[in-house]
Amino acid sequence: MSSYYEKILATGEVKCIDEQVPFEIPQGWEWCRLGEISTYAQTKRKINASNADSQLWGLDLEDIEKGGRLLNIKTVGERKAIGDKTIFNRGDILYSKLRPYLLKILVAPEGGICTPEIIPFTCYGNICKDYIVSFLKSPYVDDYINSVTFGVKMPRVSTETMTSLLVPLPPLSEQFRIDTKTKDLMPYIDGYGKAQNKLNKLNEELSNTIRKSILQEAIQGKLVPQIGEEGTAKELLKQIKEEKLKLVKEGKLKKSALNDSVIFRGDDNKYYEQIGVNCNDITEEIPFDLPCNWCWCRFSNIVSMTIGKTPARGEQTYWINGKYNWVSISDMVDGGTISTTKEQVSDLAVKEIFSAPISEKGCLLMSFKLSIGKTSILDIDAYHNEAIITIRPVIDKEYAMRNYLFKVLPLIANLGESKDAIKGKTLNSKSLSNLLIPLPPLQEQQRIIERINLLSKQLR
Repeated sequence: MSSYYEKILATGEVKCIDEQVPFEIPQGWEWCRLGEISTYAQTKRKINASNADSQLWGLDLEDIEKGGRLLNIKTVGERKAIGDKTIFNRGDILYSKLRPYLLKILVAPEGGICTPEIIPFTCYGNICKDYIVSFLKSPYVDDYINSVTFGVKMPRVSTETMTSLLVPLPPLSEQFRIDTKTKDLMPYIDGYGKAQNKLNKLNEELSNTIRKSILQEAIQGKLVPQIGEEGTAKELLKQIKEEKLKLVKEGKLKKSALNDSVIFRGDDNKYYEQIGVNCNDITEEIPFDLPCNWCWCRFSNIVSMTIGKTPARGEQTYWINGKYNWVSISDMVDGGTISTTKEQVSDLAVKEIFSAPISEKGCLLMSFKLSIGKTSILDIDAYHNEAIITIRPVIDKEYAMRNYLFKVLPLIANLGESKDAIKGKTLNSKSLSNLLIPLPPLQEQQRIIERINLLSKQLR
């Protein structure tokens, strides 16, 4: 492969630019800089909108759709434009230097004035402007420009970057033939794009439906077979009760945590909940039957929960020099792990606001406001806000119950009375405590998670 060289006319310097050339071009084509073949770098004519003809076209970025389609044309008077604007002529190429990834690039159908964020320029000679527009929208240019833009919230591309951009330039007649062919093919490309987008959406919906179906099978005891030697959920609940008694005696748990209910199926096939001396018919709350070695139970029977807090925003000392991670809904990774937080709280905030200890790495978090039923596992120690709870299973051998709840809680949030509790009727600790949980034995929980993970990999 031959090397590419560039001669700087002002100095006569010749340098190899092989590393800058992105791909080979056909014989008869030439590589050139955008600044050499266009007026991009030239000073633009400016005018204050108040001095412009009110019937003149006043173009703003919002008038251009992503990809360059012109949505509407408004006059300066209709837009009530103010401030300094840039003048452009009919046939100018209009390039948005702000958020260039949106590809708001087109050839002006008529003259007007525009926001300074749009750069109007024309090409020397008879270079096909539509060819240049197509080139500027190409993946090669898009990827390159986005890699060198500056600014985080409002990224812009510099004039120097644009003028030094390498352009593969065909002979003039070929430029127009390429443009004609591109326009002929565009309806088919657009049609393919729409069909592909529709297919992608269907695939995503199908994948989500299959995932929900897998979880539904899991919580009904249909995903893996029951094994008698693994014991029963009733035995597991007894172990949890004994562990709670131990924790209460050690002062690590409040005595109120022992006020558990027992849910059972009577001889009349109805479901009852025993709370102390009271026994209530809760058949209408039960969404489906479970295998004989499973049990329905209330969420509070098997876990302890901690609701977070948000220190007062007006008290800067709670946020300045923060050293403890603080999780908000936006930090949560649905079905994933949390390794960073956008904000941290100070020692003073911990001392004055947070009565509960920090949630340790490995804890399960669930949102119950705003984004309902979103679950994440902490990969860091962190506090969190009041829209999130930390969930700590009373018994959690090898994280079996944590992982089981991690997977199934988003679905359980949509079941029967759980839906009412989670979706907004009574968002408090009591409603969360009353969530109905379909509980399998611990070993079966482990097998369920292994099966879900295996099937999830196959869906990717």
